[in-house]
Order: sequence, then structure tokens, then C-alpha cells
Amino acid sequence: MSLPSSSSSSSGTDPAVALPMPPRRRALYALVAAAAGASGAGWAWWKFRPHGADTALDSEQTLWAQHFQTPDGAALAMQAFQGRPLVVNFWATWCPPCIAELPLLNDFFQQNSAQGWQVVGLAVDQPAAVRSFLARAPVHFPIGMAGLGGTELARALGNLTGGLPFTVVLGRGGQVLHRKIGQIKAQDLQRWRESSGG
Repeated sequence: MSLPSSSSSSSGTDPAVALPMPPRRRALYALVAAAAGASGAGWAWWKFRPHGADTALDSEQTLWAQHFQTPDGAALAMQAFQGRPLVVNFWATWCPPCIAELPLLNDFFQQNSAQGWQVVGLAVDQPAAVRSFLARAPVHFPIGMAGLGGTELARALGNLTGGLPFTVVLGRGGQVLHRKIGQIKAQDLQRWRESSGG
């Protein structure tokens, strides 16, 4: 039985029909694709790994060893906050969700400081911009001028993308209990307070 004839190009083959790829070439392409994927994954791990903090314990020790200046030039040692539950908030004046959550953090601090809760804001920003902002919208909790180094500290604490705002909650024993990238809500703070025994 003969097949119906079809029109063909002048070369005698239909350009719309793909010829099957030889198995050896298919295997080579698969190997190259797998190597590229592994290389990309390795690069992403290297770029976003928590530099200098291979374990949770190391990242917590990194935080407690930090010293910052406040907007008015005073010293702010993170070690001074050990032994109490602590909310650490990484923020910047150019970040609208950061600005939106500052009043919520301020209210939380004022309502819960008598129970031992502390809040520290670490500004990943230029000192002049932070001073100008706080002159217009002051807060009652301490602010540390973290600058660009704050990005590396946030990464060490689990913020691999470097996004802001980023919030970390530490327990009385100094261990990280909660992390959140993005704007916090009142429900977040309530849940963290209840789960931390306060």
C-alpha cells in the first residue's frame, strides 16, 4: 500500500518535519543542561549563603557581638538586650512597608516593655536620611545605624534575599524564634508574644 504523495521542497524534504535527534546528541544536551543547572544552583547558594554564619548559633552570636551608633551618636551594643525577648527590625527610610510598620512596632514596644519585651530598629540606610525621618516621626525604641553592613547581618540571620523590611524575634535565651520578610501585622506580633511566653 502506498502512502499519498505530499508536496515537498526543491531539496526533496519537508522543512516542517524535524528529523529525530541522534541518541548520543540528546544525551550530550541533557548532560550540558544538568551541568548548567547545577552550576546555577551552586552560584545561587554561594551568593546568598549566610556569610560567616554556618549555623543558627553562629548567626545569633554574630548579632549579639554587634555595636551600632544611634542617630544621636550614642553607642548601642546588642549584647545589652540579651536575657529579654527581643524584636529586631531591619528597615530603611526609602522602604514604604518599613515606614508603615514602624508605628505598630512602636505601639508594641510601649505596651510590652513592662513585661520585658524590647524592640530594636536597625536602619539599613544613610545616617542623614534616618535622622531626618526620625525628627519628623520619632519612635520610643532604640535605633541602630546599621548601614550597608545591616544587609549582611540580616542575611546571617536568615534573610537570604536581602529584602526589607525583615524582622527577627529572639527569645530570652538569645535564640532566634521567628523570622519574617515583609511588612509585619498586629497578628504577627501577638502570635510571637504568645508563643514566646510573654
